[in-house]
Amino acid sequence: MNLDSFDNQYRYKKVEQELSKHIEAGDLVPGDKLPSLRQMSKTLKVSISTVSHAYEELEKRGLIESRPRSGYYVRSEFRAIPTPRIKTTQKLEPHLATKNKLINTALETVGNKDLLPLGVVCPSTDLLPTRQLAKIMSSVIRENPFDTTGYEVIPGNLDLRRQIAFRSVDCGSNVTADELIITTGAMEALYISLRTLTRPGDLVLIQSPSYYCFLQLVENLGLRAIEIPSCPERGINPDRVEDVTRTFDIKACIFAGNFNNPDGGLTSDERKKEIVEILAKRKIPLIEDDVYGEIYFGDSRPRTFKSYDRDGGVLLCSSFSKTIAPGYRVGWLAPGHYLEKALEIKATTNVSCVAATQMAIARYLRETLYDRHLKKLRAAMKDQMQKMRTEIGLSFPEGTKVTNPKGGSVLWVELPEDKDGVELFFKAREEGIGIVPGTVFSPQDVFSNYIRLSSGSLWSDEIRAGVRRLGELAAE
Repeated sequence: MNLDSFDNQYRYKKVEQELSKHIEAGDLVPGDKLPSLRQMSKTLKVSISTVSHAYEELEKRGLIESRPRSGYYVRSEFRAIPTPRIKTTQKLEPHLATKNKLINTALETVGNKDLLPLGVVCPSTDLLPTRQLAKIMSSVIRENPFDTTGYEVIPGNLDLRRQIAFRSVDCGSNVTADELIITTGAMEALYISLRTLTRPGDLVLIQSPSYYCFLQLVENLGLRAIEIPSCPERGINPDRVEDVTRTFDIKACIFAGNFNNPDGGLTSDERKKEIVEILAKRKIPLIEDDVYGEIYFGDSRPRTFKSYDRDGGVLLCSSFSKTIAPGYRVGWLAPGHYLEKALEIKATTNVSCVAATQMAIARYLRETLYDRHLKKLRAAMKDQMQKMRTEIGLSFPEGTKVTNPKGGSVLWVELPEDKDGVELFFKAREEGIGIVPGTVFSPQDVFSNYIRLSSGSLWSDEIRAGVRRLGELAAE
């Protein structure tokens, strides 16, 4: 266990994370005794208080228990929880996405202050730079009263595009400011992309499960979807992309290679490269959703599909909604060689995005505040996700499975086969708990016993109690 990269005040967190990983993996089983505080302190070369703090946190999470005059043990009630298997029962044929009614019902829970937000993917405002942004916004408006109330140019604020272009080096995308369009969130970027590439009746290739708002957009544009399974642990299989694109007349693909919503799947860099090459060979454009790319739990940011694009066929969509300010609705699109057509669609959609929010985020990025914030956000999201997984293992019925993502903010929960996610959604809503039923993440009925949970809310006794109650409802 290497603690060298952690500040003293955070070393207890690393000890906690490493021990919880071994417990959840089954390396330490119920009833196993943990090393004493003194032994662990000597082994890790940290203070006894650091180890004590870590053990206290593990006890709060229900992973271990303290026995008088005996020490700490893995709790006998703890059950290591497996990850969901890849779902391969999807029919390989075009489907109309016809779940708008249920999707709209699920969307009604977003932002509902009367519901405990166990299904909302955006981070809690406690985890976002809200006060810093408020100060910056005030300064921007005070210093630029006319610019902030006028129209921006159609591609968006130049300073913001430059900042995004500068940061694109981190994920290998390497786009320039002139190749970017600022959008009202990532959904508008996706909308512009689909309008640019498709016509009603066209076939689009999506991974399954896929974000339900993508499916809603596909339905509203009169498109038909073909699904290929996404693996929670390995992401998208290039062989399946090869097979489908050889068989069907696909006009565009919509893929999230980094921490797919809802299953958290991460497609490896090798697979991304292979997929881009397959699609380039067939001249099929790829629309990439990378809104979670910055929320990684490993040592480095995963690359994008766009980073392997050599002919401009990848249209990269992203936003700051999951990392800075969901309410600002600032996203962007790098449309490759479809730039001219994409700008036409943008101009006829909303002309330009709000100037003040673009200017505020541009200044926030320019003042180098973002990377410090992201470091804290990633640590918090990882910690909250681990705590939620632990609570699911303690509270949900036997046979439940849950993903263990390497980033993002969502958990994909597979309930026992006799359970119904939609029924649980309505039961939970009646008790003031918001979740999302799994069936809305596919145009086919293949995820009826799944739900999506989010680790975006700051962990608290209220959240823990909500997860426990949800587990009780699932067991009924």
